[in-house]
Amino acid sequence: MAHETSPAPGLRESKKQETRQLISDHATRLFITQGFEQTTIAEIATAARIAKKTVTNYFPRKEDLAFDHQEAFTSALADAVATRGPGESALSALRRAFLASVAAQDPVAGFSGPEFARMIADSPTLTSCLRGLHDQREQHLAQALAEATGAAVGDITVQTAAGLLGTVHRVLFQRIHELTLAGLPNDRIADTIATDATRAFDLLEPALSTYAPA
Repeated sequence: MAHETSPAPGLRESKKQETRQLISDHATRLFITQGFEQTTIAEIATAARIAKKTVTNYFPRKEDLAFDHQEAFTSALADAVATRGPGESALSALRRAFLASVAAQDPVAGFSGPEFARMIADSPTLTSCLRGLHDQREQHLAQALAEATGAAVGDITVQTAAGLLGTVHRVLFQRIHELTLAGLPNDRIADTIATDATRAFDLLEPALSTYAPA
């Protein structure tokens, strides 16, 4: 009697990623056409031709279906600090990383497209969830700054620096969102935000230009 061969780990992981992307794509389409609050998990499962339980196995909350890249979003600022170059301050690293994401028109930075931006703006649930993700991102940044300086996470300097740096990113993200809803193309948004970001980060230079150097 022949034994069935289990798929290689790489193949299994690839199939999982394909299923996850399939669910996410159908969910996004339904959220955009019907509205987030009006769309059910059962409808998403039917559209993707999978069981409802499979959807919740991949995405425990409905909000997770809309914000599929939330882990990359919440860790982005902390990652920029952790990977800064020798002698580079936290502010310099975050400025450099943000401008690179704008040049790449990265969805994680806010370049989501008008339909997706409108979906968020029209949903109280998603708007609230996005605020929570910004808060998480700032908390991760505070942890990274504490590790970089050897201070406690609750240290007032760490908390203030994380608050200032997190707020600049929050404001710039919202600015991208607003320009997207106004109908501007991504190239024009990127040019505008690059200028705005320079002005915003310059405001922090007097206080943070030498803070947390690598």
